[in-house]
Amino acid sequence: MPRLQLKPLNSYSFGLELTVRTTDLNYGGHLGNDRVLALAHEARVAFLAEHGWSEMECAGRNLIMGDAAVVFVNEAFAGDKLRIEVAAGESTACGFRLFYRLTRPTDSTVIALVETGMICFDYSQRKIACLPEPVRQVCHEA
Repeated sequence: MPRLQLKPLNSYSFGLELTVRTTDLNYGGHLGNDRVLALAHEARVAFLAEHGWSEMECAGRNLIMGDAAVVFVNEAFAGDKLRIEVAAGESTACGFRLFYRLTRPTDSTVIALVETGMICFDYSQRKIACLPEPVRQVCHEA
């Protein structure tokens, strides 16, 4: 089976640092796949907050995740400080993609690349909603 291919962006508009905790490790002693998505979630929440938004209030819309892709490049271990960079792009009528790059700054090692497809959703009507213009603008800044 061919491996999924994700390519890093030339630049990311946002970043934060988080430390890999013991509870982030799997039985192999390295950062677990489920925890990579949890770290991406932390970065997503911080990225949205940087724009004055949240997953429940993003320029007048709610957000749900439609898909996620993770490509592991290297291992990370307990105590490693990771830089998680985020950029928005590929907007559509009702959603956009977030691109993440997890690196270990001490040696510039890329740990993982992640993408999530975010969809605008109206929970009161239980249906997909249109992407607000302010979010579209952020996507085009990338």
